[in-house]
Amino acid sequence: MITGISGFAGSHLADYLLELGNFEVSGTIKWRSRLDNIKHILKKIKLYECDIRDAQAVRYVINEVKPDYIFHLAAQSYVPFSWRAPSETLITNIIGEVNIFEAVRELKPDTLIQIAGSSEEYGLVYPEEIPIKETNPLRPLSPYAVSKVAQDLLGFQYYKSYGLKIIRTRAFNHTGPRRGEVFVSSNFARQIVEVEKKKREPVIYVGNLEAVRDFLDVRDVVKGYYLALKKGIPGEVYNIASGRGVRIRELLEMLISFSKVDLEIKQDASRMRPSDVQLLVGDYEKFKSQTGWVPEISFEKTLKDLLDYWRERIE
Repeated sequence: MITGISGFAGSHLADYLLELGNFEVSGTIKWRSRLDNIKHILKKIKLYECDIRDAQAVRYVINEVKPDYIFHLAAQSYVPFSWRAPSETLITNIIGEVNIFEAVRELKPDTLIQIAGSSEEYGLVYPEEIPIKETNPLRPLSPYAVSKVAQDLLGFQYYKSYGLKIIRTRAFNHTGPRRGEVFVSSNFARQIVEVEKKKREPVIYVGNLEAVRDFLDVRDVVKGYYLALKKGIPGEVYNIASGRGVRIRELLEMLISFSKVDLEIKQDASRMRPSDVQLLVGDYEKFKSQTGWVPEISFEKTLKDLLDYWRERIE
């Protein structure tokens, strides 16, 4: 069972599990969820309308599915939105997870649960702490990041208190086809393609280009989520990272290099955050040694595939 199966990572995870061939895949969606990301697999999966903030709805679905594995991906995952709607972010991410834990505790306590945490939990990171290990202090810098820290700690608490088989992952930035257009890499890619198709003036609007992030391909990340439950140890937390830092400016320049248009870059004040995480580069050695996982898809291929995704969708 994948919560948020119609989302970016959820849809790729469903693809991967179906390719493995030995899973019955079900997932939760909200009543207003767009199904574009999973329209190609609708006949192969079972969907349940479920707002994870509704404890009774969550209990009903888990009782119906009786899952062996739960991949908990449903969340309010857009950092800037968390400043505009901090309460909604905290309720969705924290209470939604508690509802899942409580239902599993009552109905099927042997279920393996993967919690999709985030590198944003680390927040304020000092240069001497790079690459970031799982033992690094958590200094969250947004309501979203605070909600993910709470999810992380609740996962540990339910493991220790009730013996639930919970494995926490902290994935660093991931992108690729189907990435929502509000996220930086996909937003840049869409703007470039709109210029290519003469849908907009040859100007790219940007926010903070100096932040450094550790980028992965979503298809590598979902393999990591699966391996976390297959080979990970309940109660543990694992970084899923590339170990390579990319400045946002470098990402933009790489995307532009894969296009033939001449562009002007302009900063847009509305794209700046009240407090931005400047440096996130992860150490994934613990996860590699436990599961054998390593990132396999090059950053260049990820960005080319992302551009092609938008080229197919913009007429």
